[in-house]
Amino acid sequence: MRLGINLGYWGLGMDADNIAVAQEADRLGYSVCWAAEAYGSDAATVLSFVAAKTERIDVGSAIFQIPARTPAMTAMTAATLDTLSGGRFRLGLGVSGPQVSEGWYGVKFDKPLARTREYVEIIRKAMSRERLTHEGEHWTLPLPGGPGKPIKLTVHPVREHIPLYIAAIGPRNLELTGEIADGWLGIFFSPEHAALSLDPLTAGRAKAGRTLEGFDLCPTVNLAVGEDIKAGVDGLRSYAALYIGGMGSKEKNFYNQLARRMGYEQAADEVQEKYLARDYAGAAAAVPHDLIDATSLIGDTARIADRMQAYAEAGVSTLTLAPSGFTLDERILALRTGVEALERAGLA
Repeated sequence: MRLGINLGYWGLGMDADNIAVAQEADRLGYSVCWAAEAYGSDAATVLSFVAAKTERIDVGSAIFQIPARTPAMTAMTAATLDTLSGGRFRLGLGVSGPQVSEGWYGVKFDKPLARTREYVEIIRKAMSRERLTHEGEHWTLPLPGGPGKPIKLTVHPVREHIPLYIAAIGPRNLELTGEIADGWLGIFFSPEHAALSLDPLTAGRAKAGRTLEGFDLCPTVNLAVGEDIKAGVDGLRSYAALYIGGMGSKEKNFYNQLARRMGYEQAADEVQEKYLARDYAGAAAAVPHDLIDATSLIGDTARIADRMQAYAEAGVSTLTLAPSGFTLDERILALRTGVEALERAGLA
C-alpha cells in the first residue's frame, strides 16, 4: 500500500507551510500529493507550483470540478501539467454538488452521471491527440452549423495514458467510476464499511470486463498523532460536522447520506439540523466518536499501523493522509509517523 498526502484547499492560513509539507512527503517517498478546489483556490495553479518545488512525487487534482471547465479545457490542463511535471500528473474529477455547481459556476446540476461519462469520453479522446469530435446530450463538438472544425491537442503529454480518478460517494456514481476510471478518490472510508464502496465499484469494473486488480482505491483519511484518542477525535469533529451537516442542502448532502448508509441515521439528522441552524459547536458535538475513529487514523504509531493494516486488507492501494495540526512541525511529525506506521504494519 502506498501513501499520499492531501494539501486540501489553498488559502486556509497554512499556505507558507504547504510547500514544505509537499517537499517532506517527496523526500519520505510518498506516492502522490493531491490538492483540492471548490470556490476558492483552484487546484491546477497549486499543483503546478508543487510540481516545480518537488522532484519525484506525483501531483494530483482531488478534484478538478466538472462544472468549472469544459472537458477540452480539462484535457489541455492535464496535458500541460503532465508535461511540466515530467510525467507526474494524476487527473481527479468530480461533479461537485448542486449548491456549488449552480451557485458558483452557473451550471445546472442535472444528470451528473451522464455528464461525467461524456466528460471523461471527451477528455480521453482529446488527450489521445485525435481530431476532436463528439455528439452527446451535453456536448457537441464541433458545434453544428458554424465555422468550427475538428482540431487536435497540440501539447504532447509525457505519458500516453494519464491516470484518471473520479471522486464518488453514491452507489450509482461509484459504479460509473469503476466502469470508466483508473482509480477512485474516497472520503469517510471505513474498512468496516468497505462494501458500501467496493461492491458498486466492483460492479462497474465488471461492466467493463475488468476486476479491481490494478484499479487504484485511494481514500483520503485524516491523521491525528497522539496518545489521547478522545482528543484526536475531538480535533476532527468540526471537519466531520462541516461535511455531514453543511456540505449541500438538507435535501441533497452526499456525505450525510453516506453517514446514514453506515448506520448513523439519527446522528446524521442531528448534525445536519444543528449545522443548518448555525449551531456549529452543537453539530460538532453530535458527530459520533465511532464514526470519526472508524474513518480516520488516530493514536500512536502502533495504533495507526493497526488501522493501516485494516485499510490494506479492505483493498486500499493508495492511502492518502490529511495530517491534522496547524503548525508545520505537527504536520511534518504526522507525515513521518505515517511512514513509520506503514513500515511497522509491513506494508511499505
